Amino acid sequence: MSDAPWLTIIGIGEDGVAGLSGASQAALARAEVVMGPPRHLDLIPDGAARRIAWPVPFADGLAMLDGLSGQCVVVLASGDPFWFGAGSVIARRYAASEWVAHPGPSCFALAAAQLGWALENTTCLGLHAAPIARMRRHLAQKDHLIVTLRDGEAVAELTGYLSDTGFGDSTVTVFEHLGGPAERVTSGQAATLKGSFGHPVCAAIEIAGNGASLTIATGQSDDTFASDGQMTKRPIRAITLSTLAPKPHEHLWDIGGGSGSIALEWLLSHPTTHATCIEPRSDRAARIRQNSVDLGVDGRLTVIKGVAPDALGDLDTPDALFIGGGLSQPTLDAAIAQGVRLVVNAVTLEGEVLLTAAHATHGGDLLRIALSNATPLGSKRGWTSAYPVVQWSRVP
Repeated sequence: MSDAPWLTIIGIGEDGVAGLSGASQAALARAEVVMGPPRHLDLIPDGAARRIAWPVPFADGLAMLDGLSGQCVVVLASGDPFWFGAGSVIARRYAASEWVAHPGPSCFALAAAQLGWALENTTCLGLHAAPIARMRRHLAQKDHLIVTLRDGEAVAELTGYLSDTGFGDSTVTVFEHLGGPAERVTSGQAATLKGSFGHPVCAAIEIAGNGASLTIATGQSDDTFASDGQMTKRPIRAITLSTLAPKPHEHLWDIGGGSGSIALEWLLSHPTTHATCIEPRSDRAARIRQNSVDLGVDGRLTVIKGVAPDALGDLDTPDALFIGGGLSQPTLDAAIAQGVRLVVNAVTLEGEVLLTAAHATHGGDLLRIALSNATPLGSKRGWTSAYPVVQWSRVP
């Protein structure tokens, strides 16, 4: 039996076979089976190979592909299959010796080349299977974005979202059938861009407008989060996030979520972070979920309506843990038992007693944060003190 891979993943563009490399064309010529979405199959001429349309949902096609093992199979995908494409999903399924890939130019590269944008300085997002709100973190003056979109109708969703968030002045360039004979390019301001657009479509955006951009530091503005007032306020939140010290791929437990501001800022810190928020009140749990949708991080947040420590039983061990509400001895004991980075904030005398005792027993750092704001005092001004926060943190 030949040691050659049975599976070849080919990235194909809108220019069809004419745009394929010699290696890709050779793989197509010897293929016994060619599998791909109908749109991609239509880009290649008829041949001896059996054609199989990749089904919806995508996972059903993986099971079909398993049954083709041992035959000479080509799978067609868009452009570069390993940039927001199917390539990595397929490659993870099989041993490295079973497959080979021939990627083509991505739509990001093609769009950047037309606009003269430096691709390394351009944010590229796959929004063809993700909410438009995933852009929220990247909406800042003069930023360049290139995004894939689900279909032509999603162009209106994109421009509407930009307008609703205060960035209607952004220049949006819509590419249809990019790189092929049917290519069409339409450009205009998000607030006024109209038209009917055909799939496949992607858009390049030069951000402009007076919308509120998220800070790249910890401590987002309090009005970033919808809240009923139960929130770790900005200065304390900045200190807390700095102490929690989020790192890529890490998972946070946020116990007593309130508005979810700590978990949400954890998620905003890096696109690979995850968080689980435990909140006993239904209205607040729903608000946390909506905040995560508005900030485009909902895919990485789990919200559990429940009370700690009972709600913690079936959760995977986190990398860091924060307690901001519902502090009790059983909850503190359960948190300490996780053996991870731990930060606990308390504003009540009872909570302070618990943290003082924990510091004496387990070590770590005990910090008292006292803040005052200038407020009117008659015809002059004076300092109004906020409740001091006692913070205990521990790194095992």
